[in-house]
Amino acid sequence: MTAVHFGAGNIGRGFVGLILHNAGYEVVFADVNAELIDALAAADSYTVHEVGPEAKDWVVDRFRALNSRSQEAEVIAEIAAADIVTTAVGPRVLPFVAPVIAAALVARDPQQAPLQVMACENAIGATDTLRTSIETALAAQDQSGAIGRGVFANTAVDRIVPGQDPDAGLDVTVEDFFEWAIEKGPFGDGVPDIPEATFVDDLSPYIERKLFTVNTGHATIAYHGFAQGAGTLVEALALREVSDEVDAVLAETKALLVAKYDFPPEQQQKYLEKNLTRFANPALSDTVERVGRAPLRKISRHERFIGPAAELVERGLGADALVRAFGAALEFDVAEDPESVELQALLAGETSDEDLAVQLTGLPTDHPLLPRIVNAVERRRAVEAG
Repeated sequence: MTAVHFGAGNIGRGFVGLILHNAGYEVVFADVNAELIDALAAADSYTVHEVGPEAKDWVVDRFRALNSRSQEAEVIAEIAAADIVTTAVGPRVLPFVAPVIAAALVARDPQQAPLQVMACENAIGATDTLRTSIETALAAQDQSGAIGRGVFANTAVDRIVPGQDPDAGLDVTVEDFFEWAIEKGPFGDGVPDIPEATFVDDLSPYIERKLFTVNTGHATIAYHGFAQGAGTLVEALALREVSDEVDAVLAETKALLVAKYDFPPEQQQKYLEKNLTRFANPALSDTVERVGRAPLRKISRHERFIGPAAELVERGLGADALVRAFGAALEFDVAEDPESVELQALLAGETSDEDLAVQLTGLPTDHPLLPRIVNAVERRRAVEAG
């Protein structure tokens, strides 16, 4: 069995690649990072170090590596013959991966079992997004029928993979907790054999529980921590000002998840507390700058702050802490992060507060959350103006 995985970074090697390896697949890593691919191609194995109460080391072997820029033809050939293709490249990179997968579907023998496609990204419906881009690429080639040579399943992924020691080489340190939930329906009777994954009938509760607890909590720590001058998440959580805000945000997202999906309140509370313990694990501590990067994506319409806040307000529930977290994100000013630079330029521009709030969040002008977002934008601009 063969799985082609786009994204040979820490998540690719330390999460998806590891689980596929443990399931018996030969993993072919594809990435545009030439230095990383060359190192993988020259290596016989690497080690994943799980840290936490159930710490363990895993040796990953039987893998290959291809440069998806300079060896595109080889990558297409691998996918055309593979059982599975997965991604961990970031939602915005999916459109650039799609043409390669599209070409592989065209080249795939129609008599083969369908290629099983799963995007493992921190985004809702990432595989749907990837499929749309693949369909666009196929239409451009007049090969629209080739989409039937694949099956597409959305996933929810959850594992903290912090910034790594620069001397770690290919080895990866990860937490000992993980969850990979995959929607079962698209596979019919051909559900892939991945023992460490969980196949579910309805993925939505898993995706939103993870996004609105883990990712929302993580980003809240990062943005409030940055505003307080903390360097790492652990340092940030040690500040009462930050920990109180995280508690308040997660209480709000808990209220949404319980109302929307009928999660038992005690179950969601347990999940919430588990994640607070994960965030505070010093062995997994990350920098607030790394976790806070790409703020424009993280404050967009269906992401970790505006997504739950909008639904809470629509239900007549409170979202004050989420709005404060959005406001903290507006303070994220890191010269090395392109989205941060763009965000600060937008805030310094001439666009009106309301128009900028709509531009940043994607909220319609008549949404009941918008006035609070406009106020947050106005307050940030007032501070900058002195």
